[in-house]
Amino acid sequence: MFLLPCSALALLLLTCLALEPPPRRPPPSNPAFRRFQREFLLGYLPALAADWLQGPLLFRLLQSRGFLRSQIAALYSCGFASNVAFGLVSSAFVDRLGRKMSCVLSSGLCSVSCLLQLSRDFLALAAGRVLAGLGTSLLFSAFESWYVHEHLEHHDFPAEWIPDTFSRVALWNSGLAVAAGLVAELVAEGLVLGPVAPFLVAVPFLVLSGIFAGKNWDENYGKKRPCGKACGEGLRGLVSDPRALLLGLVQALVESILLVFAFLWTPVLEPHGIPLGIAFSGFTAASAVGSALFRRGVSGRLRLQPLRLLPGSVLLLALALLLLALPLYPAGDFLAVLVLQLSCGIYFPAMAFLRHRLERGGDAAGGARWLRLPLGLGLALALPALPGDPTGTRRLFGAAALAALVALGAAGGVLGTTRGDEGLRVGDEGLLEGDTGE
Repeated sequence: MFLLPCSALALLLLTCLALEPPPRRPPPSNPAFRRFQREFLLGYLPALAADWLQGPLLFRLLQSRGFLRSQIAALYSCGFASNVAFGLVSSAFVDRLGRKMSCVLSSGLCSVSCLLQLSRDFLALAAGRVLAGLGTSLLFSAFESWYVHEHLEHHDFPAEWIPDTFSRVALWNSGLAVAAGLVAELVAEGLVLGPVAPFLVAVPFLVLSGIFAGKNWDENYGKKRPCGKACGEGLRGLVSDPRALLLGLVQALVESILLVFAFLWTPVLEPHGIPLGIAFSGFTAASAVGSALFRRGVSGRLRLQPLRLLPGSVLLLALALLLLALPLYPAGDFLAVLVLQLSCGIYFPAMAFLRHRLERGGDAAGGARWLRLPLGLGLALALPALPGDPTGTRRLFGAAALAALVALGAAGGVLGTTRGDEGLRVGDEGLLEGDTGE
């Protein structure tokens, strides 16, 4: 089973390169902007690389410590719960603490989490997962908000230049994700430390990110709102607009499904002898292909709309989960996982576009977090009690497929309630700043 993931990875990378649409406009040549952009990338990309390095071998690491499947599920649940709960207030927290300080704090929390993976004590490992959940939440809320504020307020660069930076981040992030799986496999097999090695390799990247941001970036702050007020604004926006409610339901369901997948993919593929690091690189390459398909679809001659691509991506997700619920050959399981990741590559930019356009002027993710909270916490509580045998795992994928069908119905509701809304369409000018988070 070594040839299959390697061949799939090579094919997906070639497909991604072929699909990537050419830039719509030449990149800015302003030297001051280029220096500022480089300064941001040097602080942000090491943190992203470290985050990816922690993904491929976590389950194998906990398994090597001698923990039962239910105990491993409990450790995963600690990370899920801390990420979901803190996500409700993370934006307000970052705005009050300071965005640069939040970036440094993210690197520090993730570094301690990686070092705790050396322990064989269950409580120490649980603390590590909690810190990882907090640090990851800060990673995806602090860095980009720091950049946007500095770009617009401090340097007074045109807003039209922001997509150039985030498209570079997206390109580098895809490359780092693919490389992380290969590096994780290499160091785990080549070093005597085994599956803990990628976590130790991640620490220097996190230290580099934290030190660079702390020494070279200026501090900036957002609106210093009380956390309760920020949460209340998100909840009011959710209940006042049925479209936002439906979109939030889609997001909460899909992201809860992906939390289940993050736990289950190793037990599904490892018995087949598929190298986990190479498989992980294949997943991320498939996701990159999906993102390239999205950009090609909305920017090319087809002029596909995110409003229609969102239900399509959720349907593809449901089909992949249904395939994983069936007792397939090893190659079938691996290909189903690739289809799942391809659907994610289409889903995330489509969701980001619609969320940004629909909830413009407020906290674009605040409402969805209220729906994500009970689903995520409920999942974290239930995960350790779920069956761990192969038949039980297949049934879990079947249940996830049913949840994806519910999300598909909600996505169809978004399409029906927003029909004719020109604000939710990509115009002749293409994707605008902030539309997809890139």
